[in-house]
Amino acid sequence: MHTVLYATFGYFFLLLIVRALSRRPGAQMTPFEFVIIFLIGGVIILATMGQDHSVTNSTCAVITVGFMHRMVSYLKTRYRRFGAFVDGTPLVLLKNGRWQHEVMERMRLNDMDVMAAARTKAVKQLSQIKYAILERNGGISIIKKQQ
Repeated sequence: MHTVLYATFGYFFLLLIVRALSRRPGAQMTPFEFVIIFLIGGVIILATMGQDHSVTNSTCAVITVGFMHRMVSYLKTRYRRFGAFVDGTPLVLLKNGRWQHEVMERMRLNDMDVMAAARTKAVKQLSQIKYAILERNGGISIIKKQQ
């Protein structure tokens, strides 16, 4: 039974840690997805390297992590604030040609990061961008000005 409690605690602890780290690493994965990868890997390591080498204990922990993942997914869709806490919210980096310096500093981004994302959308100049938005998954969306 203590394995289930450790897996549950580990799930929420890692979710909090990955969420606090920010959005930059793994731009295509949400912190929610990182938790599953790290925790399941950690559970497997504990089962093979720890004192308890039982397959039953390891299986129980992995099932607990899977259940926690399903429960958090459900809570995210049911409660908007919980979803925003787990996945974050989109942040505006550039608005009508003006950099949002406070947001960029907090997210450890600079103008060159935004312009690199803009070049992937065939935007070559800052004057062509209406909005640049840091998405929940870590990617930067570029909204062009109307011609």
